[in-house]
Amino acid sequence: MSTDDGDPPANGTNSTEHGADVDLPITIATLDETETYRVLLTATNWATLEHAYGFAAEAPKRLAELLAPDQSTRTKALSHLHHTLHHQNTLYEATVPAALCVAAMLPNPRVSRTVDENHDSFPGCMRTELLLWIASVADAVTDEVDVLRRRHGFPLADYPPAVGIQQIRPQLYSAAVAYVDDTDREVAEAAITACMRLLDDPRLLHHRTALVPAIRQTLGTSDRWQHRGQAIDTLDAWGEDSTGLEGQRNPFLFCDTDKDTDTPTDSAPRPVDTNEGYSEPPPF
Repeated sequence: MSTDDGDPPANGTNSTEHGADVDLPITIATLDETETYRVLLTATNWATLEHAYGFAAEAPKRLAELLAPDQSTRTKALSHLHHTLHHQNTLYEATVPAALCVAAMLPNPRVSRTVDENHDSFPGCMRTELLLWIASVADAVTDEVDVLRRRHGFPLADYPPAVGIQQIRPQLYSAAVAYVDDTDREVAEAAITACMRLLDDPRLLHHRTALVPAIRQTLGTSDRWQHRGQAIDTLDAWGEDSTGLEGQRNPFLFCDTDKDTDTPTDSAPRPVDTNEGYSEPPPF
């Protein structure tokens, strides 16, 4: 599956307030951890951007460690993405350039390495995890989220990090769509998940029709109840036919703890919660 000629180039960057200042695809896509760190160090003035725990001066090192040869180091770097740069599904200033960097890393052969399984992730390679992280970031700026925020007086347009992610959605889509037909089923499902979240962008709406077969045939037949449910919900929301797809709407009714079944375990990923654990949507 490819993008139209009129779309932004894969993994490209925009000149946004928090965007990177270098051509990330050329530099990051084939570099090792050390070289990537040098690039990231100069790509963005990270020390002026905030994440969940203050300023993001350490972000270049942590992002580069996603390519590290040591699995525990890679896993810790992935945790930094989830718990610092995108803590509790919240967007921060540093989330925007981090998303561009993650997108630029996707073609790097080093992201085919595995990571430790934990409660944040599916067992799989780093590329799968990075695509799912992009999906989570994109999920924070969907039309549905904007409706909820507006209802409570906090529209996305008033939150600069959200605006920044909205601006780079075409770049993130171009990066993710390259893996929709990947031979690794986990990677393909993660890519489809990311693309679905990104296609609320008015500039990308015309790509929905092309993605529908992958949603139905790949995500809709996933071993993961979360993915099957997402496929049905997305097809229904887009006005497409979801007939024949089986989504486990309430898997918690079952008690089988076998990891190969649809019942969530402590290591199963948690569904994206746009309310971030609150009883009603907070400002951000």
